[in-house]
Amino acid sequence: MLEVRITAIQPRENHHLWIRFNDGTEGTVDLSHLVGKGVFRQWEQGIPFESARISEETGAVTWGKDVELDTLNLYLRVNDIRPEQYFLKKVS
Repeated sequence: MLEVRITAIQPRENHHLWIRFNDGTEGTVDLSHLVGKGVFRQWEQGIPFESARISEETGAVTWGKDVELDTLNLYLRVNDIRPEQYFLKKVS
C-alpha cells in the first residue's frame, strides 16, 4: 500500500479544505469545528485559513509554524473510513 501523501489543497469558504492525495483520492473536509480552539484560534487572530499550504518538511497541511494537520487523519476523513479499517487493509 502507498504511503499517503497530499498532492494538492485548496482552501474553500467556511473553513472547508479540498484535498487531493497521491492515490487519486480527493474530497473536501469541514474544519469549522476547530475554529477558535487551541492553536486554531490563529485562524481568527492573524493567520488566515486561506493561507493553508503543504509543508515541504512534513507533507502535512500547515498554517504558519504552529498549526499543522495530520495527513493520515485528513485521508481517513476524506474517505470516511475509521483508523482500524485503514490499518487492517494496510496489513493485508
